[in-house]
Amino acid sequence: MSRIVHIALKVDDLDRTSRFYESVFGFRPTSTQKVRDHTSRHLTDGAIDFTLIKYDAEESAESLAAGSGPCIHHFAIEVDDMDKYVGEIKKHGCEIISDPGVVPIKFRAPGGTIAEIVPVGRYKKAQP
Repeated sequence: MSRIVHIALKVDDLDRTSRFYESVFGFRPTSTQKVRDHTSRHLTDGAIDFTLIKYDAEESAESLAAGSGPCIHHFAIEVDDMDKYVGEIKKHGCEIISDPGVVPIKFRAPGGTIAEIVPVGRYKKAQP
């Protein structure tokens, strides 16, 4: 069975938001990296990758995919066969919104939300 392994929030203040989740809930930071047009800070509760995204500007299609301003941006579903699931996603009329060749593969799901598929192991569970 596929499973949800990642949730990303688009935030307006990366450091303040990170401190909140670390201080209040005990989430632990695992990495911070610059990716294309944004900075991603990955935190974990020990079971799921919880990412805070701060875009350089609210201009890119990816930044605006879930709406303007802070919001839940997307979630990721781990799959064992990326090509198979891309076919299924397309068969159900979903729009692939990632650039060709980019993994993870983001798509607009029925109902309008943004989701992505990732290969098994992309988000490792943190050690207790």
